[in-house]
Amino acid sequence: MSRHLFRFVNNLQIRWKLLVVVLPLVLVPLFLVGGVVGWIANRQAQLGITQASMDDLDHLAHFTVDLLDAHHHQFEVYREDKKQTIHKELATLTNLAYGLVEAQYRQQQAGQIDRATAQEIARRTLKRVQVGETGYIYAMTTRGDLTVHIAREGENVYDQRDEDGQYFIRAMCQAARTAAPEQILTISYPWRNPDLDAKARPKMVTYRYFAPWDWIIAAGGYIDETYGDPAVEARAFAALKEQLKAKKVGQTGYIYCMDRKGTLTIHPEAEGQNIFAARDSEGTAFIQQMCERREGWIRYPWQNPGEAEPRRKIVRYLHYKPWDWIVAVGSYEDEFYRETNLIKDRIFKSLGWISLGVGLLATALVFLAAKVLSDPIRHMTETIRAIKRGQTDRQMQVDSRDELGELAAAFNRMTSVLQRNRELEANLAQQGKMASLGVLSSGVAHEINNPLGVILGYAAYLEKKLPEDDPNYHYIHEIKRESKRCKKIVQDLLSYARTPQPELAPTDLNHLLDQIVDFAANHTDLFGVRIVRSFDPTLPPVPVDGDQIRQVAINLILNAGSAMNGRGELTVATAREEEFAVLTFADTGCGIAEEHLARIFEPFFTTKERGTGLGLAITRQLIELHHGTIRIASTIGTGTVVTVHLPLTREEI
Repeated sequence: MSRHLFRFVNNLQIRWKLLVVVLPLVLVPLFLVGGVVGWIANRQAQLGITQASMDDLDHLAHFTVDLLDAHHHQFEVYREDKKQTIHKELATLTNLAYGLVEAQYRQQQAGQIDRATAQEIARRTLKRVQVGETGYIYAMTTRGDLTVHIAREGENVYDQRDEDGQYFIRAMCQAARTAAPEQILTISYPWRNPDLDAKARPKMVTYRYFAPWDWIIAAGGYIDETYGDPAVEARAFAALKEQLKAKKVGQTGYIYCMDRKGTLTIHPEAEGQNIFAARDSEGTAFIQQMCERREGWIRYPWQNPGEAEPRRKIVRYLHYKPWDWIVAVGSYEDEFYRETNLIKDRIFKSLGWISLGVGLLATALVFLAAKVLSDPIRHMTETIRAIKRGQTDRQMQVDSRDELGELAAAFNRMTSVLQRNRELEANLAQQGKMASLGVLSSGVAHEINNPLGVILGYAAYLEKKLPEDDPNYHYIHEIKRESKRCKKIVQDLLSYARTPQPELAPTDLNHLLDQIVDFAANHTDLFGVRIVRSFDPTLPPVPVDGDQIRQVAINLILNAGSAMNGRGELTVATAREEEFAVLTFADTGCGIAEEHLARIFEPFFTTKERGTGLGLAITRQLIELHHGTIRIASTIGTGTVVTVHLPLTREEI
């Protein structure tokens, strides 16, 4: 049987072989580990839930203490801070009132209004400001005459007394006379409004002295108007108690508070009762212990009415010192383990699903691993079949450095050799074609140039005879221009097919390019183009054929001018890089599309409407005859940079 099994496995593809061999090695340990992990997780969950429940009780106890403390600070300690806030608000109003009075005084000084009008405007403005419910802004002289007041304007209150019999107005007037102009003074005193108040209430006043008018500008209000009435505190405390009583601990646990005498101050059901003498199912006075110890943990059995037997209860209690209260949070212990049992079931169910999911994932990963190993082999097979069909340019992907990657690289080198042999054959065929083209070009140039010369002669003769406003003048001009274009095409064809060997002579490329730039600047394509010269003065004479390099430079400059369409910048530069002279032609024209760059030097390839496609082909041919190189880099919308490298030293061509 084992022999048949091995035979079956050997006949499978590589990816299926890996699945049969590797998958059992993954799944068997997986299920064993899952069972052990499930048991450990259940044990740790039981311990963790118990500790987490106790931590929850402790957290709730401290949380309750924090809520009580926040309430205490909000309505007790916070009052002192609020007084400072009231003082700042009154001082701000005083400064605002002072600024209003000062603004009217400046208008008076400027002659825009008289003093009486200025004071009347200030008086009306200040009386409209209200501080709190009954407070207001007022002004008086240092003699106690009320110049601004909502009810007693014009009265003298210098001898006015507060509810303690103090002459507070006199004190304000005396302090104002000696105060600095920018100083804000403050006074507090008990005051009872006969029409509104049954008893005296504390009042706070901030004031500044405005010397030009002898005005004491004051803002005052009752302090208690900023707090609200005691009913607000009572409602807030009632809301706090409802929040604590509604908080459940587990299923049946709750939060409660009591004073040191055992009277329940907060309880969901028995609030106000005294439970100091309460005892648990074993007769222990647990409430008395809590009141004496003030803080800690306590466990005791407790049986509620209707229950068959007592249950163990655990309580965390803390002491809240400001009110001398005991804050307690309790829950039954069996409710802890109920959650543990639920978690146990969830753990084993989850482990089952996880094991199944991981098994499926392991199957997918093993299949993926098999695919990773077998795909390169399948790709190699497809590539070999394609090459067999004659597609010798196909290459294998080399994505790794393993044995398969090494095999693919060796195969690619072999196909590269075959491809180079085919290219060599194509080049030899091309050379034969070019030889035939040279012969053809000579005949075409001889046969076509003569009639073209006659056409150009007669066209020039007729052009001189006709005035420019003659309707036939345009046709004669077009005949002349198109005939010249035909002649140039024939000449380019002849130049490409029969380019002579260069006659080398030491040449100053900087001087040569300077002459060419001056000549090309007058061409119509370069009108409006700014030409920048950047020549290296240290560049030595270079052995080149001056006429051929002149043809190269003119071709490149005119191509750049055509690409810029009459606007932009052309930079012509020279430099030296090691043993080469470097010529750079950089324009800011429209650029060359990426798909055209690979074919830009091919004969008869052009993107121009009237181009022959031989300009750049002839240019590269001339550069290569000088043993140099030419490179073009271009970005659509940015421009094109052409770089030519020419050797500085040459023994022979």
